[in-house]
Amino acid sequence: MRRWRLVLGGGEGEGTGCELAGRDAAMDGALGALYGGEGRDRGKKDRSRDRSAGLGASAPSVSRWLGDIRKYFPSSVVQVMQRDAIERLGLSTLLLEPEMLEAVEADVHLVGTLLSLNKAMPETTKETARTVVRKVVEDLEKRLATRTRATLTGALDRSARVSRPRHHDIDWNRTIAANLKNYLPEYKTIVPERLVGYGRASQSVKKEVILCIDQSGSMAASVVYASVFGAVLGSMRSLNTRLVVFDTNVVDLTDQLDDPVDVLFGTQLGGGTDINRALAYCQSQITRPADTIVVLISDLYEGGIRNEMLKRVAAMKASGVQFVTLLALSDEGTPAYDREHAAALSALDAPAFACTPDLFPEVMAAAIEKRPLPIPDMNAHR
Repeated sequence: MRRWRLVLGGGEGEGTGCELAGRDAAMDGALGALYGGEGRDRGKKDRSRDRSAGLGASAPSVSRWLGDIRKYFPSSVVQVMQRDAIERLGLSTLLLEPEMLEAVEADVHLVGTLLSLNKAMPETTKETARTVVRKVVEDLEKRLATRTRATLTGALDRSARVSRPRHHDIDWNRTIAANLKNYLPEYKTIVPERLVGYGRASQSVKKEVILCIDQSGSMAASVVYASVFGAVLGSMRSLNTRLVVFDTNVVDLTDQLDDPVDVLFGTQLGGGTDINRALAYCQSQITRPADTIVVLISDLYEGGIRNEMLKRVAAMKASGVQFVTLLALSDEGTPAYDREHAAALSALDAPAFACTPDLFPEVMAAAIEKRPLPIPDMNAHR
């Protein structure tokens, strides 16, 4: 009954008859400050509209509330409550105060909010904001970098086929397929006259990667993850990585790849979208089509010339470019996206799908090896 009382929030008709005291009462107060104005007494307009009844929109009261929820709830719950407070109570402007930034629990979504406020951020707040963003970025790099490098290094090795491999480098599936004509029925075996094996990627550049990132407001989390992955890919000698962000304008941030924080503060979240213009720039940077992978990260709501965009994708694929379309690069599941454009890309053999950060290394490895992409079940993310 105590748990039900905390869930239902008290009030008339709540029905548990359970009284809260001490820590439980404090937890209930923290929850009620954020959620108490919605869902109760819906017939009373003055209360149903007053969502911030228990959480005044002032820095001192919000700072106290942030301290309370960090005391009573685990980090994962704190992040959800912070996100709800920013979205439901319109507290974004308070994040422009350094004291507020020092009190919040930093996560990818908070970074996205800070980046969207970048233009309005006073100088006194920017350094604190960069510290918050850097902490999130460093945590992401620790989680993602090692596995990404290992996965892609293996893919680069396997993509270098050789005809005289060492025994442990033989690709038996391809070797058998290449020697089926040499089957000896009397011995029930194949004579492998020609061996097919994996080479070892040298330190020279083997593949070109272009990350083309939509920086419209809905893509905030994807921009954060893509910047981190861009830095990881950029650190690999066998890959030549370029990072391009766009709205209605196109900005090449490749020279800032070694510091994802600089990349993130170089973006301008919000605004329109011109995918065709961005792809035109990416196309102009391709010098080795057969060794190039273009990763477009966008919800495909195109504000530019749709037919030209599709023609560019078709031309790149015809030249040998591996083209990957990610509707999102985040843990948020399948986003809202333009289904007509996604279907048109699929018809060009460039399927569009949402990708989690954990799946991204496998997607890139498949693109490097030119094998089918590990496309997740879109319905599972809805």
